[in-house]
Amino acid sequence: MTYPAAIEYLYGLQKHGIKLGLEPMQALLEAIGHPERRLRVLHVGGTNGKGSTVAMAAAMLRASGLRVGLYTSPHLVEFRERIRINGDMIPEARLADLVGRLRAAVQPELSLTFFEMTTALAMLYFADSHVDLAVLEVGMGGRFDATNVVDPIACGITTIALDHQEYLGTTEEAIAFEKAGIIKPGVPVVIGRMGPEAGTVMRRVAAERAAPLWQLGSEFVVDGSSDRFIYRGQGRVVEGLRCGLVGRHQLDNAACAIALLEAAVHGGVSVNEVAVREGLHSVVWEGRLEVLEDAPGVLLDGAHNPAASVALSRYLEDFLAGHPHARVILVWGMMRDKDHRAFIAPLLPLVSEIVLTQAGLARSATVGELRQSLTEWPKPVSEVPLPAEALQSAKERASSGDLICVAGSLMLLGDIKAAVRGCGLSLIRG
Repeated sequence: MTYPAAIEYLYGLQKHGIKLGLEPMQALLEAIGHPERRLRVLHVGGTNGKGSTVAMAAAMLRASGLRVGLYTSPHLVEFRERIRINGDMIPEARLADLVGRLRAAVQPELSLTFFEMTTALAMLYFADSHVDLAVLEVGMGGRFDATNVVDPIACGITTIALDHQEYLGTTEEAIAFEKAGIIKPGVPVVIGRMGPEAGTVMRRVAAERAAPLWQLGSEFVVDGSSDRFIYRGQGRVVEGLRCGLVGRHQLDNAACAIALLEAAVHGGVSVNEVAVREGLHSVVWEGRLEVLEDAPGVLLDGAHNPAASVALSRYLEDFLAGHPHARVILVWGMMRDKDHRAFIAPLLPLVSEIVLTQAGLARSATVGELRQSLTEWPKPVSEVPLPAEALQSAKERASSGDLICVAGSLMLLGDIKAAVRGCGLSLIRG
């Protein structure tokens, strides 16, 4: 099988949609010899912050000299971004070979989804490559997510907020229960900052499964700013840390990542202070408050739900406090099934102008649908459906000291990055 044929096959599985349940995944893994059983795994879920947290954990593990597999979703530009070993994407030829093996093992009646097949691909690649550790990001929810077939040495749940309600429930308690599904009997779990109802669910599930629970603000804490902060955990105190990812919220993610590695000590994971410092300082995670250009600044952020919008608004508040004469121009695109009004509300007091656009996916909201959330907003709004043209339009409106912020969808960020790089897109990024 060639690489283009393998990618076409994987994308063709999108016709099966999203199916929450573990039976097809378990059947596939049995057919290929259970590669997940050959892996030592750190498993991380949550509504927001899980991608940054796994990126930080992987960076610290790499800095300690380990061979680390990292599985994340979605990708921004190229499918292979999802599956990496020590930062390197899975080679095209290797991907094609493994997809061929998986396809040959699939029973037609399984009707596997794109995400299930992609998850099995990552597990098979990591196992065959003899990684020391695999760091897996949950796709959606947790209890029935395709990644939840592993027996991890530690797991983490970063935050709980309303998102994917059509699959996970309409309250934070319901969503917390779904995400707590990755907690395994006796396996330590690290949880981030969350509301009292969600926290109660986490503690109840952990107690039922005799899983030691460490919560941010209790068993471990973090203080400072991304330029200099201190971590205090169960077994260590590390001062003078710096994080390569900007934003106040990244301190919480960094604390969860360090605590996750502490919790994994019982599984033989040992990361010294030097590796913690080096990994956090060097970590790179695209699309999370990522500065793409200067003068005017172009900032990409994958915020796509109300809680993430609040985190983005805090960053913009800090920017405007340090640049009192600057304007923020928002290039905004979202998926149709998101809460547009709740997302945009925290940003409106900080934004001078909005350029509405649309990511290149069928489920993207149209510019007209987004405009309905701005009927009472008195400032300038323009409609430029093509993302690359929307960014150019914002640049034409901006002065050198202004900030152009592109947000609302990781898929939108992928369109922008692909246009800037002058390359085509892997069109399915769910």
